[in-house]
Amino acid sequence: MHSRMKRIITTVLLSALVVLSWGQKKEYQIATIAYYNLENLFDTIDTPDKRDAEYLPESEKNWDTEKYYTKLQNLSIVISKLGKELDPKGPALLGVSEIENRQVLEDLIRMPLLRPLNFGIVHYESPDKRGIDVALLYQKRRFEVMESRSARLSIPEKDDFYTRDQLVVTGNLDGEKFHVLVNHWPSRSGGEKRSRPLRNAAADLSRSLVDSIFEAEKDPNIIVLGDFNDDPINESLSIRLNAKGEKDKVESEELFNPMYELYKKGIGSLAYRDAWNLFDQIIISEGLLNDKKRNYTFFKAKIFNEEFMKQKEGRYKGYPLRTHAGGVYLAGYSDHFPAYIFLLKEPR
Repeated sequence: MHSRMKRIITTVLLSALVVLSWGQKKEYQIATIAYYNLENLFDTIDTPDKRDAEYLPESEKNWDTEKYYTKLQNLSIVISKLGKELDPKGPALLGVSEIENRQVLEDLIRMPLLRPLNFGIVHYESPDKRGIDVALLYQKRRFEVMESRSARLSIPEKDDFYTRDQLVVTGNLDGEKFHVLVNHWPSRSGGEKRSRPLRNAAADLSRSLVDSIFEAEKDPNIIVLGDFNDDPINESLSIRLNAKGEKDKVESEELFNPMYELYKKGIGSLAYRDAWNLFDQIIISEGLLNDKKRNYTFFKAKIFNEEFMKQKEGRYKGYPLRTHAGGVYLAGYSDHFPAYIFLLKEPR
């Protein structure tokens, strides 16, 4: 047998085998679900009604075509590696945030490393003051979009408040119906306590969207992912969204937050003032915890934080290697590490 054929067969077999804790091997179909804050993915074009002056060739950042495509290349490297330790097919679904428009995603999915994934895009323009949106990338061969909509966060007492919409996408993943909510909740600008009501309001909106799915459908597959700008233990996630961190406490029509265990171990997705936060999370409905044999079941949650994505020296050694820091161009990736989970099921 030719060595190339052996490598292909080995890759296929690895994608279908998961080693269980007691040493047995079992064949599974795997789906990687991921989320990545792309940190200010702006093109170089001046777009009306977008606050993109910071990312234009004449700006202090001198944001030009070369830097833009370096950013795209770097992001494509990270995305192409997500989940590869178990799933050579790459992420079936990838929620993203901090994108200027649909065009930057079109440019991203055309990068050589991502072309084989054949991503489709679900995106709506948001009223966010910075001009950034959320979106869902999906492998067309694995996920069929049935419907999508953009849910607006309005706060009656704040007429001048504008933030990212919450994206709701329903579709079939490898033949199973899923509902995916992509989020980028309000930041902690002005302080955590002062800005907390905004994230609580965002959590209330997400909870209402989740509840509407539970009311309309029995035992639905729901995935709520995003940059929540809060940790798993904060009020917005643990109380308002009611995402529980312990499996045995999750009841029917409730949500489980697998990132809670990572947070308890001190694993973060971004660092600020020498402290780690786990803002980037993927939360699932109780139905995905059941071992239903022929349906997708949650297996494991991870943060992708490989060494090549980290600062190598100085005060911020070990932090995510970002594109800019303190006005200095670092030619990095993002100020966030991506989060991802594995879902498993026995093939039909």
